[in-house]
Amino acid sequence: MNRKYRKTVIAANWKMNKTPSETKAFFTEFKNQMPKGRWCDIVVCVPAVDIPAAVRALRDTRVGVGAENCNANASGAYTGEIAVNMLVDAGCKYVIIGHSERRAMGETDADVNAKIHAALGANLIPIVCVGESLEQREAGITDEWITMQIKAALAGVAVEKIKKIVVAYEPIWAIGTGKTATPDQAEQVCQMIRTVIRKMYGAAIARGVSILYGGSMNEKNAEELLAQPDIDGGLIGGASLVSEKFVKIIEAANQPIA
Repeated sequence: MNRKYRKTVIAANWKMNKTPSETKAFFTEFKNQMPKGRWCDIVVCVPAVDIPAAVRALRDTRVGVGAENCNANASGAYTGEIAVNMLVDAGCKYVIIGHSERRAMGETDADVNAKIHAALGANLIPIVCVGESLEQREAGITDEWITMQIKAALAGVAVEKIKKIVVAYEPIWAIGTGKTATPDQAEQVCQMIRTVIRKMYGAAIARGVSILYGGSMNEKNAEELLAQPDIDGGLIGGASLVSEKFVKIIEAANQPIA
């Protein structure tokens, strides 16, 4: 983490878990345990049906609520989809875009780019996910693959809007598998992502972009991962579903930095 230049962000990604009533109960417990430190921004991205419950439960806190996906179109015949203005009206401040699980369902780089433009246009903060498969890592093309994803995702995004974007590096081989990139592996890719952004937008902009790690970060490995200079937080899956574990990760992000 480097708090001098950028925000530390710990974001939950609940995926398809918890009902609205379970959401209310979770945040009742979570608020009683939540750390008081203000060094870390806390975000919870929840299923669409849980957004109203999360917004109500967290109204008196500094926790931001986010969605797990959006549609790039403003409205229309897109059954089952959610437009960005709907998310804003529901109380969202963030939206996850380009998660590998969405990409596996057929989401393309062009789709990711269109969603980013829609989110920025609605004043939502996109959490943009990139990452490589095990086969790509073993083939030695991690840097090339993620560079392509970053360039495609940010195509046409103006300099003044880049500061609103959060990038999450999620190695596909470490999502939900219990495997985690070593701190050195995660730092190497996050540093490379910052280099790509620097080449696109300049050093000052790149220095201010928060880059998260999201590949089975949990309460046991968070402190070591967050000690890396280019890892500015985490996108947390399974561990965010248990309030005690999520709180411990937030506490790891709130540690003083020498």
